[in-house]
Amino acid sequence: MLRVIQAIGLTSDTRKELPPAVDDVSFEAPAGRVTALLGAPGAGKTTALGLMLELQRGRGITYFRGRPLRHHAHPSHEVGVVLGEVPGHPARTVRGHLRMLCAAVGVPAQRADDILEAVGLAALRDEPLGTLSHGMDRRLGLGCALLADPHALVLDDATEGLCTREGTWLHGVLRAHAAGGGTVLFTTDDPKEAAWAADRVVTLEKGRLVADQEAADFSRTRLRPRVAVRSPYAARLGALLAKEARAARHSVEVVQEDGNRLSVYGSTCAEVGETAYRHGILVHRLADEIGDMGPTPAQGPLARESSAPESPVRESPVREPFVREAGEASPAAGAPAQAAETQEIRPVRPDRQPSLVREPSLLPPPITVRPGAGPLRPLRYELRRAAGVGAGRLTAAAVLVVSALLSVLLARTGHTPQPRLLAAWPRDLPLPPAALGAGLLGALAFGDEFRHPALAADRGTVPRRLGLLAAKLVVAAATGLALALVVVGVNAELLHLLYGRELTGVPPDWIAQGASWIGLVVGCAWAGVLAAGVFRSTTAGLAAVLAVPVLVVPVVQKVLEGPSTRTAAGFPARLRELVLVRWPFGGEHHLTAVAGVIAQPVGSALTLSLTALLCAYLFTTLRSRVR
Repeated sequence: MLRVIQAIGLTSDTRKELPPAVDDVSFEAPAGRVTALLGAPGAGKTTALGLMLELQRGRGITYFRGRPLRHHAHPSHEVGVVLGEVPGHPARTVRGHLRMLCAAVGVPAQRADDILEAVGLAALRDEPLGTLSHGMDRRLGLGCALLADPHALVLDDATEGLCTREGTWLHGVLRAHAAGGGTVLFTTDDPKEAAWAADRVVTLEKGRLVADQEAADFSRTRLRPRVAVRSPYAARLGALLAKEARAARHSVEVVQEDGNRLSVYGSTCAEVGETAYRHGILVHRLADEIGDMGPTPAQGPLARESSAPESPVRESPVREPFVREAGEASPAAGAPAQAAETQEIRPVRPDRQPSLVREPSLLPPPITVRPGAGPLRPLRYELRRAAGVGAGRLTAAAVLVVSALLSVLLARTGHTPQPRLLAAWPRDLPLPPAALGAGLLGALAFGDEFRHPALAADRGTVPRRLGLLAAKLVVAAATGLALALVVVGVNAELLHLLYGRELTGVPPDWIAQGASWIGLVVGCAWAGVLAAGVFRSTTAGLAAVLAVPVLVVPVVQKVLEGPSTRTAAGFPARLRELVLVRWPFGGEHHLTAVAGVIAQPVGSALTLSLTALLCAYLFTTLRSRVR
């Protein structure tokens, strides 16, 4: 099957009274070729990519090798995405970040080392993400896109802010991927980059398609030769060139650039150099370039302009690929500029610059075995995500220290029940430190990976995929349970050391108290996970955990304490009568204890909150699948 991308009728949702950012855009990115999506800032390029990847709501459909992305079993194996900077925890190492994504997309962990070698980051594998420069961050983003050996690459302003060398290297990798039969689509706002690096150029203007051309036709209709001049007397030279052009009745346009630069359209290096020589004007630079003709006429497709003045050419921070090699002149101080002969200008393709660009053989090796989704795949991802940064360890340490101090202070002041003393839970505190810490760890489970470009092709399903949700709930519950047990154990040992056995005896109802304690901590952890997943924010997840004792518990208490003609007295006895067969090991007593925990205000509030969050989570999942 051909590796082709077909976008049909892409239209974004309307924005109040404004027109849609993308309106009925259709184009094709063929396999084995590089396609550029060109447009000025605000033309709708990024929105078009979001619609193609089904990350934004709108109309239209995009086929990746004949099927929409949501119908592919493994979207990350189908398309690799680079959308801006790589989002990730700044303390996570480069290698740890890639290994985490390896578990997410279902490839062996060894693939991370292959990617690091291919993108030139092997020496930085142990560096934190927060220390990477902009160029290294872009290399890592491209590595994340290549992680699952995708058939297609989609990049949004991949060379923005890069130097010439980094931009040339990146386009060389894209050219190598296309040479291997893959499909490449990238966006840019620089016409020179589009003509230089792409085989086909699709032009957007104000959200609409205005041209779909081969690169050669685009260069002929949109770009034209110019003479780039740099001189300390640029203003005087420009006036002389304009004066001579008027006298000779030639169509020459002189555009004053920033500083001491000129762009001369309709002339040659020889003519400009002769004028400077005759008038004794010092020239520091004289070269033939390809310049942009300016904005596209609104009434039709791209066409060559002959009489209307063009816009000044914007200097790109990335490249000047059309500079003629023999067209520069750098005379000594006081020497007149020498004329340069006119030569044919040919775009230099990245695959023809072996000294600057890595050869296709240095791309990461293809993946021959693509493992399917298994029950341990999301669990491996979640474990690597949680263990990759020190936030969990710092949170656990802070919880232990705060709990120990509170427990000692409460024991010293007295009048605190033993269960609250072991849990370090003052009456004035809405939740114990262990429950707050478990809720924070749960909220951190949806920190940044749902925005990650390497996972964007999964339609944002990383936080909504039920398998991964179950893994996050399991890891959060295990972490919260371990934290709760360690807190109680440390507090008991500390109290025994300071005050003896008086405060550390085992209470008679330790089963019910333990179930209540475990349920509280695990419930807070799950509330943090679900709230952060629903609201896409760690802060919102922690706020939802605090909202349970601060807002929900008072409401539940008021409802339970309100006037009522009937009560639930005798519930445990009726519950035992409901069970026809007597449970072994006193199971009915444990069930009664669990029901008693849920009947408490905090337990009922947590149950209500978890139910509401889970329903909201499932609703957003089903809505995203139906859309």
